[in-house]
Amino acid sequence: MTDRRPAAADDACRAQADTVLARHAFQPHRLVQILREVQALTCWLPRPLLAHVAQGLGLTLAQVEGVAGFYRFFHQQPRGRFDLLLSDNITDRMLGNEALAADLCRRLGVPLGGTRADGRASVGMTSCTGLCEQGPALLVNHHHVITRLSPERIAQLADLVEADTPVEQWPAEWFVVDDVIRRPDVLLAEPPPPGEALAAAMARTPQAMLDEVKASNLRGRGGAGFATGTKWQFCRDAAGDVHCVVCNADEGEPGTFKDRVLLHRHADEVFEGMTIAAWAIGASRGLVYLRGEYRFLLEHLEGVLARRRASGLLGRSIRGTPGFDFDIEIHLGAGAYVCGEESALIESLEGKRGTPRIRPPFPVEHGYMGWPTSVNNVETFCAATHIARHGGAWWAGIGTKKSTGTKIHSVSGDCERPGLYEYPFGTRIGRILEDCGARDTQAVQVGGPSGACLSAFEFGRRIAFEDVPTAGAFMVFDRSRDMFEVARNFAHFFAHESCGFCTPCRVGTELVVRRMDKLAAGRGSRHDVDVLFELDKLMHTTTHCGLGATACNPLRDTIAKFRPAYERHLKSLYFEPAFDLDAELAPARALTGRDDAGAYLEPRP
Repeated sequence: MTDRRPAAADDACRAQADTVLARHAFQPHRLVQILREVQALTCWLPRPLLAHVAQGLGLTLAQVEGVAGFYRFFHQQPRGRFDLLLSDNITDRMLGNEALAADLCRRLGVPLGGTRADGRASVGMTSCTGLCEQGPALLVNHHHVITRLSPERIAQLADLVEADTPVEQWPAEWFVVDDVIRRPDVLLAEPPPPGEALAAAMARTPQAMLDEVKASNLRGRGGAGFATGTKWQFCRDAAGDVHCVVCNADEGEPGTFKDRVLLHRHADEVFEGMTIAAWAIGASRGLVYLRGEYRFLLEHLEGVLARRRASGLLGRSIRGTPGFDFDIEIHLGAGAYVCGEESALIESLEGKRGTPRIRPPFPVEHGYMGWPTSVNNVETFCAATHIARHGGAWWAGIGTKKSTGTKIHSVSGDCERPGLYEYPFGTRIGRILEDCGARDTQAVQVGGPSGACLSAFEFGRRIAFEDVPTAGAFMVFDRSRDMFEVARNFAHFFAHESCGFCTPCRVGTELVVRRMDKLAAGRGSRHDVDVLFELDKLMHTTTHCGLGATACNPLRDTIAKFRPAYERHLKSLYFEPAFDLDAELAPARALTGRDDAGAYLEPRP
């Protein structure tokens, strides 16, 4: 297994860090990658070692510590040689991850979130690992994933840890990650031969290829739905000697795992789509931002890139065309949901904290390293590959007029057949539920926590940008589930993942969690529900980026559609005269910098 001895700022550790620094040419914008590699060698990142890295990069210790403290997978306190993190998405909860975590902690003699005194093991929880259809899941040392946890596996795993057995000698079947494809369509069908779509794209001029993407009306598959052809045109027209194409593979939205499967089974199509984008835009640099939880895919992806270079599909003079020089590099994230936002992702690529940028300027004008940059989702690049092969009119003929093509759904939760389902846009919610074998369904969370929670009365609605938009998650809840607890799990997720940059989000998400926990403990009243409503209003209009603005979406939807689930947790249904809503929200209002920030926040009669 990877050597995870406790680190010390001695000559050996500094020498290891120097080797990593040299491999990255002592470039400050490589800081996140450098810290990942150093920590893999030293187990954690003590302050003297961070100071050594800072000196090598010409940065201040404060800058390096600021980055190390931002990402969930960087540790400035000792961790175990076996660092075990259980996925804690709501679907893992539904499969019993809490009992499994408690059993593992008992067997190893370590508190949840702690490290054992002898340094052998640490156990904690982490956000969704993108393995919802085969959970509960667990990460070992941020590198290996174990699927389908059971009490038997937990018992055997604890024995292996106690015996100090290297991870590489653990049962191979534990690490099997299946590509569960239930309904393929265009994108999940058998992949085309590598290079075929690129040849079709290069048979057109770059502008003609871009025009085909415009004609297809392809919209981004990461959730925002911006027109891909328009984004590429803006980037192509932007001034600059270097243009860049970035693939957003930071699939952090809980309940989403489609990009994981595309990266495993259709990596050639993803990279081909990026190369087609480079042809259309005039880009010479390509970057894939791979979420840290998908570290297990890295060697596979690097192998596909190597084969494409050997085949003349990447590198200099692609397909023998002088001047068409384009290559792709993979950067690993370090555990930060907010880096799924394109400007935060670019900040992370540049070795900084993943704080979303103020826009304008937009990335298409001033992106990675100041270059014009087009950031697109994994699924978007796969779609571009097929559009190059078949033309924009073909793609536009699938789906609806405003939502063309197909959409891949990551289906998990209370259904007989979880996995990936690909449908043309315009498909009914009810059709998906029928196909996945859902029974007695109470609700569906579409698009992850930041999306929409639909009740049974809405199952006739359709997946489309003009009706129910989605980034791909499709979590099913039957009538045995407490929708209050679903929303509470999501509230904890958003509070944990807030980047902390803006006060309304940093404070607001924490206030939401406190209210939800108070209700869960049976100490809440109807006024706590009122406060939750008002916090939603405040955050929706004052936060810096979309995380804070959408953090209360599941709260708003579940209160409106499943109010009895909240009222079951109320201690009192009557107004308490001593309650002062203004006093409750005064700290959040004061920190927004707006005198009128809470003027509309008055108690309901």
